[in-house]
Amino acid sequence: MMKSMIAQCKAEVLRTIRNRRFIVFSIVMPVMFYFIFTSTMGDIRVGGVDWKAYYLMSMTAFGVIGASINTLSVRFAQERTQGWVRLIRITPLPNGAYVLSKILSQSVINLGTIVLMFLIGHFAKGIDLSLGEWITCGLWIWIGVLPFMALGTLLGTFKSVEVVQVAANIVYMALSVLGGLWMPLTTMPKIMQDIAQYLPSYRFGQGAWNVLGGVGPDWTGIAILAAYALIFMLLSTYILKRQEAV
Repeated sequence: MMKSMIAQCKAEVLRTIRNRRFIVFSIVMPVMFYFIFTSTMGDIRVGGVDWKAYYLMSMTAFGVIGASINTLSVRFAQERTQGWVRLIRITPLPNGAYVLSKILSQSVINLGTIVLMFLIGHFAKGIDLSLGEWITCGLWIWIGVLPFMALGTLLGTFKSVEVVQVAANIVYMALSVLGGLWMPLTTMPKIMQDIAQYLPSYRFGQGAWNVLGGVGPDWTGIAILAAYALIFMLLSTYILKRQEAV
């Protein structure tokens, strides 16, 4: 089983890095936005944190959210439509291993995205954080993206690949903008700031921003992210079971 899992993970990683949607949403857009907004905004501080470091975390979060929602949702929908999931069921590979391999491979991809963004921030923009800050921010983004993986799986339960693509893009962009990843929340109207408090995207970015600001973990934010992850996983599991029973 372990060899099958490793082989499946390798295949998923190769398929993902060859996917143009992944390259655009997870690499090109975050890097492009990062250079544009850090060059035009100048040397400012947000919540006591240097803007270039602050926005690096925002765009890194933006990139891994894009990969987790867009890549996973479309991949699940395509493989279910093509009958790949039915084929997996008649192979020695357990059903749980199929989903687990996707999560593990996406985690590997996300880790690569995080490292790439951090290298760009350090060498291109001269961001100088302590080793502890780099590691803590990286681990937070790497682990905290779980709710968005679960959301990608949930969106992938839609039967139409075209619908999944549209829905994933809308959800991804809406969460990114409303969650303060494109621009700091303080620049938004009061009502949008209030809404953002309950969005997983804001709480996700907030964890990394807090590390840069020397603030301890926000347990409310952690609880909100955990609640979203649980809800999305339960919903996707329920829908998939209902679809298999039909």
